[in-house]
Parts: sequence; C-alpha cells; structure tokens
Amino acid sequence: MPQLEASPAIDFQSEIYKDAYSRINAIVIEGEQEANENYIRLAELLPDHKDELISLSKMENRHKKGFQACGRNLEVTPDMEFARQFFADLHKNFQEAAATGNIVTCLLIQALIIECFAIAAYNIYIPVADDFARKITEGVLKDEYMHLNFGEKWLKEHFEESKAQLEEANRKNLPLVWRMLNEVEKDAHILGMEKEALVEDFMISYGEALGNIGFTPRELMRLSAHGLAAA
Repeated sequence: MPQLEASPAIDFQSEIYKDAYSRINAIVIEGEQEANENYIRLAELLPDHKDELISLSKMENRHKKGFQACGRNLEVTPDMEFARQFFADLHKNFQEAAATGNIVTCLLIQALIIECFAIAAYNIYIPVADDFARKITEGVLKDEYMHLNFGEKWLKEHFEESKAQLEEANRKNLPLVWRMLNEVEKDAHILGMEKEALVEDFMISYGEALGNIGFTPRELMRLSAHGLAAA
C-alpha cells in the first residue's frame, strides 16, 4: 500500500491547519532570527572564532528566509508576536549571560538547547510537512548539526573549567524547554507532530551533545532530571 494511503492525509489548506501553522511557522522564523543574532554576539565574545561564527549567523539568516517562504507558500501570516513571547525567557537568559561575558551559558543556550530543540522539531516535522516545506526543512536540518558541532567542540575543549557553569546553565534553562513544548503541544498535534516524539528527539540530541562534551552517563541522568521535573 502506498505510504500516502497508509497514513491519514493532512489538509494543508484547512483553516485549523493554517491557524496552527501561523504560530509554528513564526516560532521557526523567530528561532532562526534569534540564532542569527546570538551567533553575531558570540563572534564578539569569541574573536578567535569570529569568521566561523559570522558564517553560522549568515546560515541562520538564510534558514529564516526559507521558513518565511514556507509560510508564503501556504498563504499563512506568521504570528511573530506569539513567537517573540515564546522565546522571551531563553532570549533574556542569553542576553544576561552575554552582558557578563559568560560564554559557557551563551553556548549552552544557543549551540546546545536551541539547536537541539530545532533538530528535534525539524526531524519530527519533515515526515508530515507539505512538499515545499519538506525540501526547505531537510536542507536546514543538515546545517543545524554543524552548529551543534561548534558548541560541542568548544565546550569539550574547555570542559573542566566550564563544568560547574554548564550544570548551573542547564538547571536554569532546560525547564524552559518543557514549558515551551507544553505551550505548542496543541498546534504541533494539528500539524501531525506529537509532543512525546519531540521530547524524545530533543532529549536524545541534547544528551548526546552533553555526553560528547564530557559528562558521564550518571551525570547526564542528573542533568536531564532538571528538565523532566518541569515537564
């Protein structure tokens, strides 16, 4: 039986779909915009890596334009005010860390949490996306792994002196991811994305990243619990 018949078809033109899409599309646009600005800020904090970080910021800007095109393709106006509120707490925490030169917290928020959040969302979205958005999202997903890799590499090289700060940043910021996932659970469901799958994919990516940096499996369980306690 062809795959399209095996699963219930999503009506991409229905009002209920477009309404939910206006918020989800805004979130990915705003997420890429935040990432663009965050990498520019990180380039100021890490001048030795300026060229690479500016290159990543430009990539995020291209992603933003791709997702804006996805909204136009479905004739949906993204709800950008909703998206700015959605990211407000992570945005505030990044800005505060940057203002004090806390590179470790900035990298945990942008290069680990936001990138893993994006990777999870794109992985779960691709199988249920319309054809136009699927092609865009597949291209973006390949790039996101490169961004995750930058944060992992830098934090691994500075693991011993960063460990306590990473634990503190995780404790403050991981619970925000759960609040964010709860906030979009209904809209994501309408798009064919289940919260449990998003949580699982995020925790796998985030756990792997923390493990690559240097945390032990026992430490990873403790770090993950900060998010689960808020679920």
